[in-house]
Amino acid sequence: MKLIDGKAVSAEVEFETLSRIEALNARGITPGLAVILIGEDPASQAYVRNKDRTCAALGMHSRKFELPASTTQEEVMKLVRELNADPAIHGILVQSPPPKHIDEHAVTLAIDPRKDVDGFHPLNVAKLAMEDPTAFVPCTPLGCQRLLIAAGIETSGAEVVVVGRSLIVGKPMALLLMAKGKGGDSTVTIAHSRTKDLASVTRRADIVIAAIGRPKAIGAEHIKEGAVVIDVGINRIEDPSTNSGYRLVGDVDFDAVAHKCKAITPVPGGVGPMTIAMLMSNTVTAAERLTV
Repeated sequence: MKLIDGKAVSAEVEFETLSRIEALNARGITPGLAVILIGEDPASQAYVRNKDRTCAALGMHSRKFELPASTTQEEVMKLVRELNADPAIHGILVQSPPPKHIDEHAVTLAIDPRKDVDGFHPLNVAKLAMEDPTAFVPCTPLGCQRLLIAAGIETSGAEVVVVGRSLIVGKPMALLLMAKGKGGDSTVTIAHSRTKDLASVTRRADIVIAAIGRPKAIGAEHIKEGAVVIDVGINRIEDPSTNSGYRLVGDVDFDAVAHKCKAITPVPGGVGPMTIAMLMSNTVTAAERLTV
């Protein structure tokens, strides 16, 4: 069993990104990322802090907007419009999920597609579906694809099951894996919470991408011998033996599954670091395109 080390691969991505930042710096340009966080969700706060920290480490310009949960839709839209017009900001990200009274789809539509480094704007979704190389691809599936490539996993002709159908992971993951070229050319099945006899579907797969949002939902019965497993899930479960009172687990029961796998990602330390690394890369791409 090979452990796919997301920390090591994300460090490679960040090293590549740093060289691109230096090239922009030589032209007097500093890539800028704006992150909008509405409310006080602890997991979102921690994720935003990590983004801010990585920006600082890479020498990028970072602006963090921590807005109260009472912020109105119009206030969010006004801020997005201001950031669209700010030449120092090349990437805009609104942390998901926002409070229920915020229309997230309307906010996504308001972001300039050229600054949509999360890849959720319909224009970027359409470009991805059309295999247009100028698409901004959502960071988590892009990171998963990079992990597969870095680990030397052959995707061409492989049968892949993606467990999860969200716009954030499942759908763009399927599009990436189906696309022609390196890291693609797969035969892809999308499964989800309502799939009948999920285990019989996932057991066919050479590669399983687990993004269902349920702790340890994928067990040994779901995985065939020699499969590759990419665990996207990050779930907090109670654990009184830890200082925090909880620990992080994936959507895959690692202990039950690992011995059957050709390769598998751990949680934490697998997909998580890749998401932020690909966000930084997307932001630098936006800066390169906007400053031609």
